Amino acid sequence: MSSIGVRLVVVYFQIFVVNGKPQVPCYFIFGDSLVDSGNNNQLQTTVKSDYPPYGTDFSEGVTGRFTNGRTVADIIGELLGFDEYIPTYATVTDQHISQGVNYASGGSGIREETGSHMGDRISFDKQLLNHRWIVLRLFELQQNTTYTREHLSKCIYIVNTGSNDYINNYLKPTFYATSHIYTTNGHYAKILLKQYSRQLKVQISIFDLGARKIAVFGLGLIGCSPAEISIFGTEGKPCVDSINKAVKQFNNKIKPVIDELNDHNPDAKFTFINVTNIASQPGAGLTNIPSCILRTDGQCAEMTITSPVRTMSMYFDGYHPIEVVNIHTAKMAYNAVSTMDASPYDISHLVRL
Repeated sequence: MSSIGVRLVVVYFQIFVVNGKPQVPCYFIFGDSLVDSGNNNQLQTTVKSDYPPYGTDFSEGVTGRFTNGRTVADIIGELLGFDEYIPTYATVTDQHISQGVNYASGGSGIREETGSHMGDRISFDKQLLNHRWIVLRLFELQQNTTYTREHLSKCIYIVNTGSNDYINNYLKPTFYATSHIYTTNGHYAKILLKQYSRQLKVQISIFDLGARKIAVFGLGLIGCSPAEISIFGTEGKPCVDSINKAVKQFNNKIKPVIDELNDHNPDAKFTFINVTNIASQPGAGLTNIPSCILRTDGQCAEMTITSPVRTMSMYFDGYHPIEVVNIHTAKMAYNAVSTMDASPYDISHLVRL
């Protein structure tokens, strides 16, 4: 397989803190397996990563992260100054919820049915419901409505979802009707974003405060993933162009949605993280050969030996980036060098608004 160009900026990985405290009081994470850190471990699903070789380079070993090390969400948390990883919704205790919760679930998506053929998952709608319960619990614990509202209004929220609405929905016509109902990529993207916009509005309306600073991640080039290449073939090209065209329809339409959300919600600040642009910039050539032996569903086979040169690959398994790519994506999301990477703000600016 040919290499995919990725710009890897060598930057001293400094954790920016003020007086030893994080830049924001709390950090909430929503999404799919790209940012899931273990919520699927106890679910009845095939979408799990609670076994080796996942976590092979992670300080805590196997945790349920779908990569060899840290996720993008983990690294952004470090850049924000948190000295511990944000706990999963499945494991969080009252002692820690004031600093944030990770609600993300592998296999989930914007649409409720997405990923259902693989078993249980926590859809974005259900993640929002879980957040509602967490917010309610915070009010109960702190017993100070004014303080709790002010506390939550300063938090950073990231949302990284939508990939499975293609991989495990639209691109699987045997299991789902979406590709039959929405016969063009543009039509499906429009319908998907209409629902996504509604969900993001719900996110900022929870208890009339909810999220105020929200970074929404776009989709990566799914057609370049090893699993999709294996399924669909490329006709001699580096990637599956038809899939990437569908993804670009979604990404092209999401920026106006973000602008509209900002225009109609003056107390909230949304920003778009352009993952495709971040991952496609010229630089060190990384292959899209996975770093482990794949199962038929694109995940790593258990206990398979990972490549000793995995830092030369973009992918750990058939779908998920390796840690070095996650570091690059997180740094560019946090401190973008171009408005093509993050717009209208990067996360470091979002913090200060």
